[in-house]
Amino acid sequence: MPEISTSKKVEAFKKAIDYASYRNLIKSLLAENQTTGDNHSEAMINYTFMNDRRMDRWDKKIDLDADLVNIMKGLPPMKWMVITEAWCGDAAQNIPFLAKLAKENENIDLRFIMRDANLEIMDQYLTNGARSIPILIVMDQDFNDLATWGPRPTPVQNMVIDAKKKTDLDQTAFIESIHKWYAVNKNQTIAEEFKEIIKKIH
Repeated sequence: MPEISTSKKVEAFKKAIDYASYRNLIKSLLAENQTTGDNHSEAMINYTFMNDRRMDRWDKKIDLDADLVNIMKGLPPMKWMVITEAWCGDAAQNIPFLAKLAKENENIDLRFIMRDANLEIMDQYLTNGARSIPILIVMDQDFNDLATWGPRPTPVQNMVIDAKKKTDLDQTAFIESIHKWYAVNKNQTIAEEFKEIIKKIH
């Protein structure tokens, strides 16, 4: 697949929304019994409702460790663009952490774009050939990629890979196990992963 032009990323970033706007968008869509994307089925609405509550809880609970905060404060100006959708469970579990992290450095411009409305960009950041989200693209001021993260912490990604090999998977129980992992882990793994990412690019 041909590499996407810088101008396409610039265009997407200009149209992207900040975290507060992303949260407000989800709540306003839910008020109309809708979600992001084109699928407004009852299941997708329910996923979005649960995700909104998850993000509300994480926004209040996330406590960054001092080492990570110090690393963040030393970063030069950057642009962080997250590919997401409101109905995505992994996005709800991880995006509040990304928002809290970016807030520690006023030079980090964090914005969000919806996957299904930006497939040309999404298809540059596939995970094993799949359009998995969320994906964070870390860019410099000239929109050159410095790093990516996503769609989920490595242990959870391994759980997903193993689950796909099972022919008798209980999907509901598996999804519950994923969300339990997030609740128990309390962002410790993603914090360690970001320490490594930041050290590599700075």
